[in-house]
Amino acid sequence: MADPASFKEKQYAFAAYLRDPDNVAAPEGIEARRIAVYRNLFFNNLRSLLSKFFPVLRKIHDDARWRRFIRGFMQNHQAQTPYFLELPEEFLAFLQNEYEPCEDDFPFLVELAHYEYAELALSVSEEEIPTEGVDPDGDLLVGVPVKSPLAWAFAYRYPVHRISPDFLPEHAEDQPVYLALYRNSSDTVGFLELNAVTAALLDALERNDGLSGESLLRRLAVEINYPDADALVQHGAAALQEMRQLEILAGTRKTT
Repeated sequence: MADPASFKEKQYAFAAYLRDPDNVAAPEGIEARRIAVYRNLFFNNLRSLLSKFFPVLRKIHDDARWRRFIRGFMQNHQAQTPYFLELPEEFLAFLQNEYEPCEDDFPFLVELAHYEYAELALSVSEEEIPTEGVDPDGDLLVGVPVKSPLAWAFAYRYPVHRISPDFLPEHAEDQPVYLALYRNSSDTVGFLELNAVTAALLDALERNDGLSGESLLRRLAVEINYPDADALVQHGAAALQEMRQLEILAGTRKTT
């Protein structure tokens, strides 16, 4: 019977070679042709998988740069999961914490990766838009608005939702770019661009402790020093209605 410790050592040696074949010697006793099959299969599968998960990030980089990202991920990141759908989070963690930027990297690299990861994570989330105890047609000013758990808000320095091979911003925006990502009841993922006030409103909805929509808006006016609370209520009502149409809001809390 083979020695388990020896077999484990060979597995680690084989894995170390697959991760970094340029700097780690191949294990002895394995035919070069066969080990090359595993080496190429492992790398190409990972490259293809991450290309699908980060389509815009892939499109804006040439083959050589994309290969460098994948190889760096393999060399330097210790993944904590074996599941394919969780690899994008691992790749994002690599870019955020371990990747050493080059001078010619796009300045929005990590933000774009985060945005694409968030889209994917939202698309596979097991959360659901609440229906129990919710009136989908309730008055959003009189009632207590109910935010969907499938609506996530983020602030970026770059307009990541617009980046493409034809739009590659070199400088951050003067003001934060606020985006609400959401998934509706048809499982379609979309986004709503917010201004600073509507972003603050969505954050207030997330933290709402039972206030009606109007009370929430009037409290928000105080918190952000808005000069005209009545005007904020008027504009806020329109914003709340748009959020309900997009299913960022599920409706209002039913009263007993």
